Amino acid sequence: MKVCCIGAGYVGGPTCAVMALKCPDISITLVDKSAERIAQWNSEKLPIYEPGLDEVVKKCRNVNLFFSTDITTAIKEAELIFISVNTPTKTCGSGKGRAADLKYVESAARMIAEIAQSNKIVVEKSTVPVRAADSIMHILRANQKPGIHYDILSNPEFLAEGTAINDLLNADRVLIGGEETAEGHKAVEKLSWIYEHWIPKKHILTTNTWSSELSKLAANAFLAQRISSINSLSAVCESTGADVSEVARAIGLDSRIGSKFLQASIGFGGSCFQKDILNLIYICENLNLPEVAAYWQQVIDMNEYQKRRFSQKIIESLFNTVSDKRIAILGFAFKKNTGDTRETAAITVCQTLLEEGAKLDIYDPKVEPEQIIDDLTHPSVTESPENVKKAVQIHSDPYSAVRATHALVLCTEWDEFVNLDYKRIYQSMMKPAYIFDGRKILDHERLLQIGFHVQTIGKKYQRAGLLRSWGIVPQL
Repeated sequence: MKVCCIGAGYVGGPTCAVMALKCPDISITLVDKSAERIAQWNSEKLPIYEPGLDEVVKKCRNVNLFFSTDITTAIKEAELIFISVNTPTKTCGSGKGRAADLKYVESAARMIAEIAQSNKIVVEKSTVPVRAADSIMHILRANQKPGIHYDILSNPEFLAEGTAINDLLNADRVLIGGEETAEGHKAVEKLSWIYEHWIPKKHILTTNTWSSELSKLAANAFLAQRISSINSLSAVCESTGADVSEVARAIGLDSRIGSKFLQASIGFGGSCFQKDILNLIYICENLNLPEVAAYWQQVIDMNEYQKRRFSQKIIESLFNTVSDKRIAILGFAFKKNTGDTRETAAITVCQTLLEEGAKLDIYDPKVEPEQIIDDLTHPSVTESPENVKKAVQIHSDPYSAVRATHALVLCTEWDEFVNLDYKRIYQSMMKPAYIFDGRKILDHERLLQIGFHVQTIGKKYQRAGLLRSWGIVPQL
């Protein structure tokens, strides 16, 4: 059996790699229009960082896993085709800022219709709005050649960046949605057969297409809702003396609630949560469900509030001015174990500090320096990209990033940050030295003993008889 995947990104790459690893009897070709990206997949340095991905790709590449720009041949030869292209939020026109832009999905469908010379099973892997399968089928059938039959399936991914390989190997469930026809059931069985190479059949859930599409949006909306909920309580904790970590542990022990996604932080990021909730909001608005749309909008609003709140408290703590002050930013990716910076909270923090005149020294172990500069000079972030470039310095070492800075702001929960030599860091910084722990991963009591002024999320510290709702007031 031959499989083709259109789109060599964060979803298509790991998915096809694991599929090739577990299905040696299947030949999988991952195609993309970007020759540069395909060249990276065929090189020693892959275009994305994901723990365990390198090893899987090296084992399967050019055995039963192939990376190519020859889209025509791959589509012609494949019996099953995954569409795994980007579905960004629209930036113009109807639904701007909320609706998913399906131009890449449509383009993929048109390519399949133009090239296909035999029956195809077409699988939505990209996150799409409900009833997007209808749009794909409409395009395919409007351009259908005589004697060719198409089946459309929905097979949303449930991967978390940083744990994608493990998520694929040990999936809680695989969801496959198809048409409730005899042909649709056969197509579902064909895709299910692939997953059954390593996933127990009881973990493969089949639904109709629309339920599958909505389930993906709903899953991300529920996860993001939990993060915004605990972040809202972090503000209450700072004003009352409660500790949000203790509150999270207490409610997480309730078996009806559980402990996952209850870690307060500066906010969620990544390519999925915000995009999918905005998509859900747009769907609700179009279905004339304004109360439902407003409910989910609050999840986004709370996340933005948390990022602004954290950024503003940095400024307030540094005597209400950061002009010409050097501030170290540790971590730029939206979470650990990935180089992805899409919707990362670090952008909001850096943007706020740069607008206030700060000089930033940034270190992240996996994000490329060019990506950081591109993010901070994007038109949506600044109107003065040249000034940003002058004010930002990228470092390859955390100790050089913090040297002679007024404050250290931790934006990503990289494990290596826990084990840094903070005595050495304290000695190299300007005094008083501040640490703002936006991910609640550091040993705050030890940092206080070293001499740092520590501020974190969801806990109020007391020092020298002075209180502050966000953390510690420096001794003057």
